[in-house]
Amino acid sequence: MTLPGNLVPTSPPAQPVAARDAVTVVLLRDGSDGLEAFLLRRVQGMAFAGGMTVFPGGGVDPRDADTSVAWAGPPPEWWGSVFGVDPALARAFVCAAVRETFEESGVLLAGPDASSVVADTSTYAAARQKLVDREMSLAQFLASEGLVLRADLLRPWSNWVTPHEEPRRYDTRFFVAALPSGQRADGETTEASDASWQTPAEAVLDAQEGRRMLMPPTWRTLDEVGALGSVAAVMAQERSVEKIIPKLIRDGDVIRVVLP
Repeated sequence: MTLPGNLVPTSPPAQPVAARDAVTVVLLRDGSDGLEAFLLRRVQGMAFAGGMTVFPGGGVDPRDADTSVAWAGPPPEWWGSVFGVDPALARAFVCAAVRETFEESGVLLAGPDASSVVADTSTYAAARQKLVDREMSLAQFLASEGLVLRADLLRPWSNWVTPHEEPRRYDTRFFVAALPSGQRADGETTEASDASWQTPAEAVLDAQEGRRMLMPPTWRTLDEVGALGSVAAVMAQERSVEKIIPKLIRDGDVIRVVLP
């Protein structure tokens, strides 16, 4: 796999930059042509991954660790054992995943109780903007609306770390989730120039033919979920999550990505 050479500095830092905790959510649905993933094309010129096609996600906010969040599903201790972190940090990952998915796609993995999910999120548009602007935390939003976070609607998938050569680095936990019945993903975020549902094969073909740019974790994940063929099969997968750190090798005007 190769990337344009201008995406990485010609001289890597003497010491790798510390990787920031981040999350990504692979939002899936079963379409007429098979399994589809929700993809966002990041705005050109952004400091990290500008112009790249990605899944919804972003950095972990310290407030995501708030223990007051009403919670349904596997407890933070279980998530911590999967990701190899303490329960407090695992709680922050799950909350960040729910928050970022809502901010970037309008899809909300929460409901009035532990066995239901909201069907229409449009009534929370004002709160969504406050979350984006960091005027409100996820815990405050859920409490004000009487909603329960549905951790059981997420599944752990992988853990990718930005290569040591990059000036901005992220330690990103990947989750998968099914689009809840009645909800729609809108991609109404200032960080994306467009958004769409695509089969993994279509998205990869677009990358191969130059219509999209995919980072290695996105490409690999599309291949993995695409091979399973349905939302049910993806959500039923038992995954062993270990850190994956690609190696970058400059070859003239391109960067070759070597995966473990």
